[in-house]
Amino acid sequence: MFAIIKTGGKQYKIETRDVLSVEKIPAQPGQRVLFNQVLLIADDSETQIGTPYLEKAAVRALVLENFKDEKVIVFKKKRRKQFRRTRGHRQELTKLRVDLIAPDVSLLSEEELKGPEAPAAPPETKPAEKKPAAGAKKPAKKKSKPKAKGEEPKPEKPKKAAKTAKEAPAKKKGA
Repeated sequence: MFAIIKTGGKQYKIETRDVLSVEKIPAQPGQRVLFNQVLLIADDSETQIGTPYLEKAAVRALVLENFKDEKVIVFKKKRRKQFRRTRGHRQELTKLRVDLIAPDVSLLSEEELKGPEAPAAPPETKPAEKKPAAGAKKPAKKKSKPKAKGEEPKPEKPKKAAKTAKEAPAKKKGA
């Protein structure tokens, strides 16, 4: 049995136990997601085609990881205009493993729809931040070292005045 689903503006042909990378889905690794935009479901005996989607069909998948794709370089250039721009882009993706393709979700029980418990992903832990006590003072700022006796600030250089049209030497015509 296979299905065609739509997610992230793209269509994917999938079978059970397939591992695929789709555009980022707001789910953490270990969570299950349900896709209800199923365009087609086919097996050996029957093919169901949606207009545009199948009303009762759904696909369940397990989120394996969120990651970034390889960098794509975008280079723009206009000849003879001294214009060049280089930019890079890394698309955020989600890796999924398809668990279940259900032609009719209403026939499944809640337990079948949720599926067996996914292996728990370790929770992201942040280092504990130290909070100052209510009456504590802020630490003093570092003082800069005093300069040595013989060391004085460097004198500023005077700026050169721009030449005006009258001061500039006149160019000679012809030759």
